[in-house]
Amino acid sequence: MLRAQDFHGKGHRCLVSGKVTSTEKETVDFATVYLKGTSFGGTTNGEGRFRIKAPEGKYTLVVSAVGYKTVEQPLDLQRGEEREVNITIAPDVQQLDEVTVVSTGVSRVKRSAFNAVAVDTKELQNTTKNLSEALAKAPGMKLRESGGVGSDMQVMMDGFSGKHVKVFIDGIPQEGTGSSFGLNNIPVSFAERIEVYKGVVPVGFGTDAIGGVINIVTGKQRRRWFLDASYSYGSFNTHKSNLRFGQTFRNGFTYEINAFQNYSDNDYRVDAPILNFETGSFSDKELVRVRRFNDTYHNEAVVAKAGFVDKSWADRLMLGFIWSQMYKDVQTGVRQKTVFGEKHRFGHSLIPSLEYSKRNLLVKGLDLTLSANYNRNATTNVDTAHYKYNWLGERQPLNTPGEQSRQYSRADNDNWNATATMNYRLGRIHTFTLNHVLSTFRRNNTSLLAAEEQTDPIAKQTRKNITGLAYRLMPSERWNLSVFGKHYSQYVAGPMAEDDTGSNYVRTSRTVSSWGYGAAGTYFLVEGLQAKLSYERAYRLPTIEEMFGDEDLESGQISLRPESSHNVNFSLSYARTLGRHSFYVEGGLVYRDTHDYIQRNVQDLSGGKENATYINYGNVLTKGYNLSARYSLGRWLSLGGNFTQMDVRDNEPYQIGSTGNAVENLGYRSRMPNVPYRFADFDANFYWRDLGGRGNLLTLTYDNQWTHSFSYYSEVIGSSSDYIVPDQFAHNLTLSYSVKGGRYNFSVECRNLTDENLYDNFSLQKAGRAFYGKVRIHFGD
Repeated sequence: MLRAQDFHGKGHRCLVSGKVTSTEKETVDFATVYLKGTSFGGTTNGEGRFRIKAPEGKYTLVVSAVGYKTVEQPLDLQRGEEREVNITIAPDVQQLDEVTVVSTGVSRVKRSAFNAVAVDTKELQNTTKNLSEALAKAPGMKLRESGGVGSDMQVMMDGFSGKHVKVFIDGIPQEGTGSSFGLNNIPVSFAERIEVYKGVVPVGFGTDAIGGVINIVTGKQRRRWFLDASYSYGSFNTHKSNLRFGQTFRNGFTYEINAFQNYSDNDYRVDAPILNFETGSFSDKELVRVRRFNDTYHNEAVVAKAGFVDKSWADRLMLGFIWSQMYKDVQTGVRQKTVFGEKHRFGHSLIPSLEYSKRNLLVKGLDLTLSANYNRNATTNVDTAHYKYNWLGERQPLNTPGEQSRQYSRADNDNWNATATMNYRLGRIHTFTLNHVLSTFRRNNTSLLAAEEQTDPIAKQTRKNITGLAYRLMPSERWNLSVFGKHYSQYVAGPMAEDDTGSNYVRTSRTVSSWGYGAAGTYFLVEGLQAKLSYERAYRLPTIEEMFGDEDLESGQISLRPESSHNVNFSLSYARTLGRHSFYVEGGLVYRDTHDYIQRNVQDLSGGKENATYINYGNVLTKGYNLSARYSLGRWLSLGGNFTQMDVRDNEPYQIGSTGNAVENLGYRSRMPNVPYRFADFDANFYWRDLGGRGNLLTLTYDNQWTHSFSYYSEVIGSSSDYIVPDQFAHNLTLSYSVKGGRYNFSVECRNLTDENLYDNFSLQKAGRAFYGKVRIHFGD
């Protein structure tokens, strides 16, 4: 939308207008154009044009856009003058290289040698989606949830999920931030875009991911002021609201406040086995349609940032603070046959942060980015019920309190993260990057059952250092190459049982370190046809959850070894525009040979209970491919889809038996359990512009997700039909109407339109058909 600021006051107004294009002669829309040190500015429209009104005087015109280098140009305006200024901007190869939008908000990080895409969130902000749901638009991505709002969530990327995929916000790692600030709790409007790096990732993230990286990028454009507020209501008594506002002053001081909340009863119906308290009979195969009754969830969060931008001593200096809290009833264990009636948990998190960046620091071509945050979060688990429940809500007294294991305990977590990244551009074609990430963690567990708090004498601690050095050669627009090396180091300390009885624990500690390396290159075979190839000898250090558990339904394993893997990615993509028609197709091949693979397993406990634990598994081989296609017709139709096939197999021919000798592995060459291996999605978007008035937009979106059946236990155990999650095909519809260029927005959604039975981790059932409505307003200059 075209935006202009009128000058109200003394003097004659001058008009500056023009067009912003790239060095490849492409129109650049949504670029920020302003007069430096003033509040006069705006953004380019869909044709790349801008208009600014300002009083006479000498100025510096600044033009910036995502993926491009910022341009500054002197401007001397005479009284009453109307000036035409056309600006050409070049791709910024240091950060998000040039992106090519292919349709429906999915973009390709074009010049990067790494296999990366970016999901633009603008078209999703009128929906009730959260950040994790927005990720499903990217090729090879699948969202895995154990239930409704606030349930445990994992993002699967090319066959790897959970801890194999690392999450960042503006380049800051999010390990240990707590469940109250997870991707499935954050509204999609929180981010400007979501970057997805699959497999091999740039050194600048300083991470030990094997599956890939998700980087949530928040808006950093200079804006005079803005206000964005929304509220939605829907099935299962679900309420979501979001308020964002902020402004930037002439002196460069800026601030932004983002507050949001989610609430749901999550009382949808599921098919579950019923324990008969009178007879004691129970059968997994006799299922009854029942309503969830102990699954209320709510969370609240406030994210605040303040600082200075566009100063001589800093391009960006921001202080931030995040406060969040959550409450969650716990309805089931790790499998749906287990039901709880009173078990719950609650917690909060406090995160102060600092962010600093400066281009051309001391010398031309040297850029520095620093970030640090401290996270203090506490989670309290409450399991003191005197009754056992079944899925009908019936109950009977327990001999001893506790539905899973009697506890009323608090886990206090302290997490420090600090990141430093330096980029040095030597001439036109050489770039060096040095990155270091330090993360520390400490957990203290305190029992609240007694009159006085009792803290465990042995704390759980980790310290992780990752250092990376990379060199990039970019001799032409046609090809570029990156090579890099990484050093990983981790210190772990915590309690370990002296024997199998677990009657006594002693403090144990260990240090591990490894070297990794890799290379990535890209080449344009012909115009629009691009090939990318990358390889990495990668390592992934065990996470906090894997080593220490969640102090409730998951038990950790402090002795876990790091994963090591040979990762290879190859992709071929083609983009073409013919008049009003735009096409994009891409195919990618994935290879992962992973040793000491860390696997999440379910283990049975006494009394018919179970929990989850983690083990090192000898060798897992992943081979697969994904296909993606997109098409758009002018500004009124866009459609596309993704298909993924991932073969994740047990590649360990022998395993250690109970006697300590190597025995034949019966599961050799079988699929790894609980891993969807074939899935697809499709979306179609129709746009009616200027409907009911200029600047109005009616959008109708249909999308679906299909998942092939998969086994949630090993294929070699029992009859396959007992452990199969069936084929699933979910359909969704969204209708939204924007008035006055997006100032007022209304939308309605229907999810799971055909009311399919949908399942996920270890057969946990998700919600059936659901309806939602949303109202959103947006103001700003």
